[in-house]
Amino acid sequence: MLRHDVPVRPGLDKLAHQHGFDFHIIDNEMYWDERRAYRFTLRQIEEQIEQPTTELHQMCLDVVDRAVNDQQMMEQLAIPPLYWDAIAQSWHHRDPSLYGRMDFVWCGQAPVKLLEYNADTPTSLYESSYFQWLWLEDARNNGIIPRNADQYNSIQERLIARFAELCSPEPLYFCCCEGSNEDRTTVLYLEDCARQAGQETQFLYMEDIGLGIGGELTDLEDHVIRRAFKLYPLEWMMRDENGPLLRKRRQQWYEPLWKSVLSNKGLLPLLWRFNPNHPNLLPAWFDGEKSLSAPGESVVRKPLFSREGGNITVLDSQQHVITQTDGNYGSEPVIYQSFKPLPRFGDSYTLIGSWVIDDEAAGIGIREDSSLITKDTSRFVPHYIG
Repeated sequence: MLRHDVPVRPGLDKLAHQHGFDFHIIDNEMYWDERRAYRFTLRQIEEQIEQPTTELHQMCLDVVDRAVNDQQMMEQLAIPPLYWDAIAQSWHHRDPSLYGRMDFVWCGQAPVKLLEYNADTPTSLYESSYFQWLWLEDARNNGIIPRNADQYNSIQERLIARFAELCSPEPLYFCCCEGSNEDRTTVLYLEDCARQAGQETQFLYMEDIGLGIGGELTDLEDHVIRRAFKLYPLEWMMRDENGPLLRKRRQQWYEPLWKSVLSNKGLLPLLWRFNPNHPNLLPAWFDGEKSLSAPGESVVRKPLFSREGGNITVLDSQQHVITQTDGNYGSEPVIYQSFKPLPRFGDSYTLIGSWVIDDEAAGIGIREDSSLITKDTSRFVPHYIG
């Protein structure tokens, strides 16, 4: 994995707006950063990213199978007991899943290490799948990168194929909260993929979902919602006023209820418990368990439901804070994970996000930040194989 400088395409702002990429600048700071690019070999992609992603995902599914039948694990994951039966039913009925994103740290020749699995509401999908591919085509055509360069990116075609498998005469609703350009763009993109697959769709803000007769969820025209994709965390749904309706399983949600096990940072110590010393895992343990860190090793403290880098703390071997972030998750239970610093290129630390579509590895997106903790505002940098 090499990073090098490349020229920015002329008229990038106009190009981004033409393609609906309205959050390529966030808070007056660059989010989409094509001043540089990462180059991989095909062997690196296939052997050191694609294969581990596929293997780790299957290991994660094994954890779900164990957890839904184990009260102690569900308690450690801090999932409300009210939903345990519904989650188990969702898993045993194999409620279909759409996507997820594993975050990796990779330092040279050593195997990638899993930092977390964003298995419920992963973001950076639009830029990974669509806008990154547009960059590749333009960069090849303009001689910025070799004309025979490729990209590890089959995300869009696999999304469309997955939606075709899930296609139904019932409309599929696409939902997110108001006020986020990033969420709205991501949902619009997914809705377009579903339409390309032949699926009738409707868009609905989460705030506009209504409650009809008999506890049915409805849209603005009082039509009953049977199937819906939501860019809205499952743990938030469980805490909402209408959360108990999830137990009735009247709606087919994407992602399904069983994903609440995988989107939980408690997945990390469970993975290590059942796969100790696996080359793609870092030692991890629940708060209150014996530390698994080596002497003199730093650790990371992560709230179970933390998102976008919120309330993450890196501690040295003496429990002194090396770096930390603020957020809304400070009162939640935590897990600990051995610290593996992200590789540094210039003044930036680099994270690889590996996408899983329909249980298969499908592509990557790369994020950079000036700190050791990747956040929602961390820059997105394109990549190619060449």
